[in-house]
Amino acid sequence: MEKGSTAGWSYRPVSVLVPHNYDQATAVALMPPANLMAEREDLNGYNFFTKSTRSRPGQQSSYHPRTTTGSLSTRKKPFFAVLLLSVAVVLSLVSLHSGCFRRKGEKAAGSSLLLSFWSSSSSLLRGGKKETTHQADQNASEDDGGSSPSFRWTDITPNRSLEWHPCYGDKQQQQQRPVVGQRRHECARLDVPMDWLAADTNSTSAEREQRVVLAIIRLRATTSTSDSDHRGPAFFNPGGPGGSGIWALLDHGAQLQTIVGANHDIISFDPRGVGASVPRIECWAGSAQDRLVWDLQDVGVIDAHPGVLYDAYARAGALSKLCEQNLGDHQGSILRHSSTASHARDMLEILTQMGEKKLKYWGFSYGTVLGGTFAAMYPDRVERMVNDGNVDYKEWYHGTYINFLHDTDKVMDAFYTFCHQAGPLRCAFYASAPDAIRDRLDALLSQVRITPVLVAPSPLSGGGGPEIPELVTYSKVKRMLSTALYQPIYRFRRVASVLASLESGDGTPYYEYSTNFSPNDPNRRPPSSIFCPPSSDSSPVDDVLLEDTDDAFPTIMCSDASSLSLSTNLSVFEAYATRLQEISRAAGSVQISFRLSCVDRSVRPKWRFDGPFTGINTSHPILFVANIADNVTPLISARNNSEGFPGSRVLVQNSYGHTSLAASSACTARYVNRYFQSGELPAEGTVCESDTSPFAEEVDEEVEDDEDLAKAARILSRDAARKWFQPRL
Repeated sequence: MEKGSTAGWSYRPVSVLVPHNYDQATAVALMPPANLMAEREDLNGYNFFTKSTRSRPGQQSSYHPRTTTGSLSTRKKPFFAVLLLSVAVVLSLVSLHSGCFRRKGEKAAGSSLLLSFWSSSSSLLRGGKKETTHQADQNASEDDGGSSPSFRWTDITPNRSLEWHPCYGDKQQQQQRPVVGQRRHECARLDVPMDWLAADTNSTSAEREQRVVLAIIRLRATTSTSDSDHRGPAFFNPGGPGGSGIWALLDHGAQLQTIVGANHDIISFDPRGVGASVPRIECWAGSAQDRLVWDLQDVGVIDAHPGVLYDAYARAGALSKLCEQNLGDHQGSILRHSSTASHARDMLEILTQMGEKKLKYWGFSYGTVLGGTFAAMYPDRVERMVNDGNVDYKEWYHGTYINFLHDTDKVMDAFYTFCHQAGPLRCAFYASAPDAIRDRLDALLSQVRITPVLVAPSPLSGGGGPEIPELVTYSKVKRMLSTALYQPIYRFRRVASVLASLESGDGTPYYEYSTNFSPNDPNRRPPSSIFCPPSSDSSPVDDVLLEDTDDAFPTIMCSDASSLSLSTNLSVFEAYATRLQEISRAAGSVQISFRLSCVDRSVRPKWRFDGPFTGINTSHPILFVANIADNVTPLISARNNSEGFPGSRVLVQNSYGHTSLAASSACTARYVNRYFQSGELPAEGTVCESDTSPFAEEVDEEVEDDEDLAKAARILSRDAARKWFQPRL
C-alpha cells in the first residue's frame, strides 16, 4: 500500500476474525478508506479485505464501505476488546520470538501494527471514544524522507487515448525544474480490447466490450522533442514472461537510457495480465497465504528420489486446474487472451497512440520472443530492435523445449575451469584440475541426497540462521547451482564457498546465500511471516500493490505452444524428462519446470501467432546479442533466429550466463548505443570481451573513473540482472 496513505483510516477490530492472507493481516488492525479499497479491487479484480467476488475492469465493485461509528453494540465492545488484546499479545510474542518484524525496514511497521491493536482495544474498553494515531504516517515519512509525493495507479483514469501523467514522485520535481536535462517519469493507463480479433471484425458487442487496461511508463529523454537530436521513444521489455516493465524501468531505466542514448524516451509497460495492468493473471484468487502454503509443499527436483517426477507432475496438474477454475475458460477470460500475439498487438497500439510509425525496441530473454513476434507480424514497423538472450522462436512456438539447454553444461563447465584457474585463495571449492572439481561436486551431491545438512535455528539472534531447523537437501543444492548459472560472475565465488561449507556439514552459508540472492522465495520466508503484514520497506511498485505475477509465466508460455502433448501424457512427459536430463546433467532436472507448468492446461488462446519466422525483411535489420554460453538461451538460438531475418546480425559477447547482462561489457554497450543512434550494425563475426570474469577480485566494486556507458553496463549487470532473472532456489 502507498506509504503515508494511512491518514483517515478507521479501526475495525472485527476484521481480525478472518486474517485470510498477508493483506488481510494488515487489516486486522487498520481498515483503509474506500478509495484505497477501490484501488485494491481495481488493480487486482479482487477485494482482499472483504472477500468480494472477482470483477473485471469496468464492472461495478461489489465492495461497499461501512462506517465504523456505532458498528459495534455497547454489550459487544468488551468482547471484541478482549479479543483484540489477545491477538495483540499473540502478535507481540510472535514478533519477539520469531522476528516477524526483524526484516529490514519492518520494525516501524510492526510497532505501528501492534500500537493499533492496543489503541483500538483500549478505546473500546473506554466506551468507544475515537482515538487517532499518526504513527503510520510518521513512519512512512521517515522511510522516504517525506519528500516523495504519493502515486497510485488508480489516480489515473483508464483512457482509450494515451494520456501521460507525472508519476512516482516526479510531479513536484516537474513543477520546480525544467524538462530539458532532467530525467522524469510519466505514466498512463491505456484501455485496449481484450480480444483484438473481435475488435477488428464483426464480432458480437459483448466480445468487443471486454477490455484490458495496460499500465505504461516512460522515462523522458533529457532532450526536448523540438531538439534536432531527439530520437523519440525506445521500448524495453525485461523478460519473463510475466516480468513487470514498470518495476524494471523504475529500477534501472536510467542505465538503459544511458546505453540507448539520453535523447530517447524509454518506454515500458506491464503486459496484459501482469503487474499493474488489469485484469491480472492470478491463479490463487488473491490469496497470498494460500500460495505460500502451496509453495512450501514443493516436492523437490525430479531426480532427488524415485517417484518425485510423479508427485511433481500431479502437483502441476492440480495447479493448472485451480488456475482455470479461478480465472475461468469463458471467452472473456484473460487466459484466452494472453498469447504473445496479443502482447505484440498491444505494443503496436501504444506505439500508434504515441504517433510513431516505427518501433525501437530492446528485449531481454522472453522479451526476444515479444520482439521477434512483433517483427514477424509487423516487419514494416521496425526501426531498431535489439534482442538480447534469445529464445529460439520456432522451439518456443512449437512447445518442444529441448534445445534451450544446449549450452547449460558449458556454463557449468566454466565453473570448474574458472575455479581451478582462480586457485584455492579465491575458489573455496578448488581441486587439482577442473575434472577433480566436478568429481568433488558429484560426491557432495551424493552425500546430501542421503544425508541433508542441518541449519540450526537462531530465532533470537536477529540473523545468521532460520527460525526453525532447516535441511539443505539435494534439491536445494541443485537449484542453487542452476540459479548460479544465470550470473556466474556474481554467484560462482559465493557458491564455491557454500559448497565447501556443506562438505564440512555447515549449512549456515547456504542459508545466508539463499536469503541474499532469492529473498522472494517462499522457502526463505520465516514461518511466522504467514501471520505478518507486508514489508513496509518496499519498492515504489510494491507500494501500489504490484506483486510478482508468477502465474503469467505458464499462462503465456503454454498459450504460445502449438501443442501441449508433452504435458498431457505422463509417459510422454517421462521420456521428455529423461531426454532433458541427458542434455544437461547440471540443470535438466531443475529446468523441466518450464514444461511442467503446462501439465493439464486445457484453455487455449483465441489468437496465437507461430510464424513463419523465415525470410522476413524488416524495415531495418535486427541486432541479436548472445553470450558464448547461455544457460537457458544458447548462442545457437540467436543464430537460428537471425537466419529468419535477412540482413540481421549476431553480436557475440565472450561471457557466460543469461543475456549480455550476465557480465558487463563496455564493448557491447557501445555497439548497442551506435545501433540505436545511427542504425550501425557490428561487422559480421564481432565478439565483445566482458569487463571481468568469474572469481575475479572485487567484482561488486564500482568503477570510479570510467565512461558513462561502461558504468551503466556494470550497474545493469551487477544489480538489474539479479532481479530480472531470479529463479527460486
